Amino acid sequence: MNQRHRAFLALSACVLFWGVSFVSIKITMAVFPPMTLGAFRFAIAAVFLFFIKRRYAPGEKLNARDLPLLVAAGLVGVTLYFFFENNGVARISASEASLISAFIPVLTMLAEWAGGWLVWLRQRRALLREARGPKGPPGGGPRPVPPRIAPGRWIGAAVSVAGVWLIAGVSIGGGGSPSALGYLFMSGAPVSWVAYAFLTKRLFDRCSQTYITFWQTVFGFIAFVPFAAAEFPAWGVPDLAVLCHLLFLGLACSALGYWFYVVSLETLGVEIPALFINFIPAVTVVSGFLVLGERLVRLQWLGAALVLAGVTLAARRPRPGRERDARAA
Repeated sequence: MNQRHRAFLALSACVLFWGVSFVSIKITMAVFPPMTLGAFRFAIAAVFLFFIKRRYAPGEKLNARDLPLLVAAGLVGVTLYFFFENNGVARISASEASLISAFIPVLTMLAEWAGGWLVWLRQRRALLREARGPKGPPGGGPRPVPPRIAPGRWIGAAVSVAGVWLIAGVSIGGGGSPSALGYLFMSGAPVSWVAYAFLTKRLFDRCSQTYITFWQTVFGFIAFVPFAAAEFPAWGVPDLAVLCHLLFLGLACSALGYWFYVVSLETLGVEIPALFINFIPAVTVVSGFLVLGERLVRLQWLGAALVLAGVTLAARRPRPGRERDARAA
């Protein structure tokens, strides 16, 4: 199994964990308020990842130059993301909340495309300044090329988003009036996640995945603590089932899920892992059926098939000849 195949396997595990997590969040928030739940699950994750780091990256000490990116990614991708998600899931159904994750691939591609244009504009301005200088126009070096995204990836993203609408749209249409505040909270989650992915990507040149995941988890947990303390009067007493769901959220969804996602980011880039997130609503619907007794209808199964087809199309790498043709166009 090569590195790319391992990255896709890690992504598949992420999707499975995070798809089920919406059901677990719904169950645990009957006892713990949103930010308290975030603090508990990332405390569990930090302890687990501490031992993982001792095993796989014992020599990597916290470096001062990494602090700004680690702290920013922990605050944005852990604390802020789960502030939005937990408060959203508290107000709307698990399927409705998972629907919002369909916009992560679109936001990711738009962010990469916009960032590429900014780089291209800076390079173009530099060439123009050089052309006006005393040495005259630059020589025959390579000219900057405007960024382009392969049409297949745009089509795949659109197909997978359509599938998500079919999966969760059925429950939205038949479940009464959704909470506008819940959708407002959930709309902040994709923006936070895209920012987290780009912040994390900048650390790969000098840090291991284990180091990155551990310190992001630690800083994210620390930011949760004051909010959890403020929610203390609303804490409940968990039973065994709630504790099991909390352990699943902490160990599988937070510790292993983030670790696996960072592994996939380093190997596959930002776009493909973001597209795989479209599998999450399909997993959420199935887990909701198994755990909560929700029933699936034909349109939801059709939506799951569209998600699978769209992600498969978007994840395909262009053939070398086609990639050269696209660059030359």
